[in-house]
Order: sequence, then C-alpha cells, then structure tokens
Amino acid sequence: MRQAGRVFEEMLVTQAQAGDRTALAEIAALRGPRLLAHAARLLGDRELARDVVQEAWVDILRGLPKLREPVAFPAWATRIVTRRVARQIKTQIAARDLVREAAVEMSAEVSEAGPDAADARAIRAAIAALPSDHAATVALFYLEDMSVAEVAIALDIPVGTVKSRLVHARAKLKEALKGEEDE
Repeated sequence: MRQAGRVFEEMLVTQAQAGDRTALAEIAALRGPRLLAHAARLLGDRELARDVVQEAWVDILRGLPKLREPVAFPAWATRIVTRRVARQIKTQIAARDLVREAAVEMSAEVSEAGPDAADARAIRAAIAALPSDHAATVALFYLEDMSVAEVAIALDIPVGTVKSRLVHARAKLKEALKGEEDE
C-alpha cells in the first residue's frame, strides 16, 4: 500500500513537471499536511509553520521542473521546508537579539526618575514578557518607527504575520498594563 502511494506521487510529480496543474494540486494535497507537520514539529508553532510551509511551496514550485528524480520529491520537498524553518529560527534568534538591544536602548533613553518612570518600567516589563517574535515586531514597529512592510522585510516574514503579531502583542500588552493599573 505504501509503495503504491509513492508510485502515485511519483506519477503526479512527473505530470506536474509536464505542466499539469491538476497533478500539482494533488501533490500539494498529498504532501502539504506532512510538510506542515514537519515544520510544526521543528518550530513548535503551527501558525508560524503554516507561513513557513507556504513560503516553501513557492520554492518547491520554482524548483520542480529541475527535479531530476521524481521519486526523490518527498525528501527534496522536506529539505526545502527544513531550510525555510532554519531561516525562520535564525530570524527569531536575530529578533531576540534586537529586542534585547531595544530594551537596553529604551533603558538608556528613559529617565528612571520623574513622574513617567514607573510607566516606562511597566511598559518595558510588559514588552519583555511578550514572546520574542512579538516583542521584536513591537520594538521595530513602535520603537524603531518602521512601517508594517518594513518590519516584514526586517524580520523576513509576510506582512500578514506582522499584522497578526501586532494585534496579539497589543492585546497582551493591554492586559499586562491593565493589571498594572489595578495594583
């Protein structure tokens, strides 16, 4: 049974290489969930994995005509997703470093004395409590005054992901700062 599935997939790859769009759609339906599961396991974040796999499909579609052995498609496509995941992880590490740098700069810029000092500390603490990808997005958008498109380029993520992260980060910041007011 497993062998039959591989042969069918190999046939679909060959047809897709010949320009058959239906075969391409079937390959995506067959292989897509497995690639998503692979990316989600590596990243630990299913939504982020969806974005990464979507970007990987662009690479897969571009490279498909050059694939010499259709039987190698599963491993080849998985390798492309793995490389995209590695890039995403590097981006996350860079974002964490950026957040740390922004926090240091904020600390240097904001006076620890005066009527706004407590608010500044609360905001810094709330941003630091965000997941690193959200904190980086907030830092670039609000502290570095970048547009959504510029943040997307800087973090190497889709514009939609930037918008989503900002929405979620704002909600978390609002909740964290609301808790500060109640104390």
